Amino acid sequence: MSLSRIWTVLRKDLALGPRSPLFLYAITLPVVLTAVFQLAFGSLFEPEPRLAIVDDGGSALTAAVQDRGGIELTVLDGAAELRRAVEANDVDVGLVLPAGFDEAVRSGEQPPLELYVSGESYASNRAILSVTILDLVREIEGGTPPVAVQLRQSGEAGLPLAIRLVPVLVMYALFVAGAFLPASSLVDEKVHGTLTALLVTPARMSEIVTAKAALGALMAFVMSIVTLLLNDSLGGNWPDVLAVVLLGAVFASLLGLIIGLLAKDGAMLFTIMKSSGILLFGPVIFYLFPDWPQWIARIFPTYWAIDPIWRVAVLGDGLGDVWGSMVIAVGLGLVLVAVVVRLSRRTLAQLGTAA
Repeated sequence: MSLSRIWTVLRKDLALGPRSPLFLYAITLPVVLTAVFQLAFGSLFEPEPRLAIVDDGGSALTAAVQDRGGIELTVLDGAAELRRAVEANDVDVGLVLPAGFDEAVRSGEQPPLELYVSGESYASNRAILSVTILDLVREIEGGTPPVAVQLRQSGEAGLPLAIRLVPVLVMYALFVAGAFLPASSLVDEKVHGTLTALLVTPARMSEIVTAKAALGALMAFVMSIVTLLLNDSLGGNWPDVLAVVLLGAVFASLLGLIIGLLAKDGAMLFTIMKSSGILLFGPVIFYLFPDWPQWIARIFPTYWAIDPIWRVAVLGDGLGDVWGSMVIAVGLGLVLVAVVVRLSRRTLAQLGTAA
């Protein structure tokens, strides 16, 4: 097997790739989906109460909000700035604490509590912030609060929906770029007769297939990393992230080779792509619904490629924590390699018969 001939075929595919709609689709889809999901789901389904405070006297209430957690606190310099933030719906509630507020409360006075509420804020956020503020004022007074306010977030390990969507986005990046791109390239070569022309040259079938696999793995790796960066999920353990993403990219490219070698033309290719969608993307549904039985996800072969990425990139695990899943992914990859070799020989025999 010649590396120079593999590089020649790969370079040709990279040069001609931008002319393919699927190539451009593979590049733009993860970026567009990230933008849509972050805008639609990042703040829509997981709103966190947003409170702005103007504290002219160093009130203990401000420090208490910071310590309590579960509230997005912004400290502003003046009431005018606070009113603008509330009117723009940058915060749900704005609170002005004048100088000497704590002393006035402790002495039994009733200082005015200047509170601004955004009309576009969620009713639940307004209720949480109102009760929390009254609770903290009672603590400053020295009395016992009538209720104990606890902010709890539902979902697996407190992860918001925007984070649990990351496997969906990475899966699209992996399999649109890693699987469908080399599959489409192989089918185009067969349909237009360029695969036969390549085989007339010194290039061997194994070298052509390896170049297609490298194309898919390279594009899947790059687009997956871009997707993780866009979702702020690369983390500090980036060498481990690169390792698991590379494994997933190679896994996806092997699946793409199988699809491309099986498909005789474009119609058959898209039929296989549509029918295999549940097999490829099924596991990511279980990240969105963590209450579902998670063992079902392990039935899907692609689970073993995406789960290490989820655990390392999002949850912060190391390679030592996911080595079992990686071993299974490598084992499945070796099975896919054997299938690719068999299908390559069959395709080569068919081309020889047709010639």
